[in-house]
Amino acid sequence: MDIKIHSIHFDADKKLIDFINSKVKKLIQFYDNIIGVEVFLRVEKNQGTENKLAEIRLDIPGNDIFAKKKSKSFEESIDNSIEAIKRQITKFKEKQRGV
Repeated sequence: MDIKIHSIHFDADKKLIDFINSKVKKLIQFYDNIIGVEVFLRVEKNQGTENKLAEIRLDIPGNDIFAKKKSKSFEESIDNSIEAIKRQITKFKEKQRGV
């Protein structure tokens, strides 16, 4: 699985990158045929406290799964995005099995 992390208009620190890698690697437990993962991190310019945006795109055979979440911290945004991805993987696997 190829993991690419893009931090847009800022440099992500090593701690954040390690956190993202550990969370993304756990997705293998839900679907083992993941080709690649792209994570986009950006800070929106609005004045609100929830301005940390995380987008995750999962490349799997025949489809892409995408989640985009915004919250107070990148860690929380990543957690919320991973949960959304897990739900989508479950639906995708059920559809493949014909449930």
